[in-house]
Amino acid sequence: MTKSDLIDVLCETQKVPKGRAELLVHVIFDSMEASLKRGERIEIRGFGSFEIRNYRPYEGRNPRTGVTVSVRPKRLPFFKVGKELKERVNTGAEAAMVKSAERAGAKRAPAPAPAPSGDGTPTAAPVAKTGPVSEGDSGAAESAPGGASRATA
Repeated sequence: MTKSDLIDVLCETQKVPKGRAELLVHVIFDSMEASLKRGERIEIRGFGSFEIRNYRPYEGRNPRTGVTVSVRPKRLPFFKVGKELKERVNTGAEAAMVKSAERAGAKRAPAPAPAPSGDGTPTAAPVAKTGPVSEGDSGAAESAPGGASRATA
């Protein structure tokens, strides 16, 4: 979401003229910036907190040339997410995954029955796996004729 998206949402939900919504968003961000410049901590209950972290000078390296470079001390803003926001985001992500799985399941045709092998015994159906693929997973590579393995796309 961008600042202009936030202004548009404010206009639509609160029925505020666009110029007024833009002014409100700018005032909020400007006051947060001024507070952080003064070294003050900003805490928004249920959302998170902003604070300034001070970093000492150090000797770094230019990754391209390898030349040593001295890095000056700096102050950087740091955001720590609040417990309630973290829970709401995780709950929303879980609900979205469940909904997409339900939609995918409803659209998918039933799996065909495994074809019997030449001797009359049925063969096992392939097992669908979820989650990250590791090197040892059989789903990551298929056996090609002759015993060679090849990657699938």
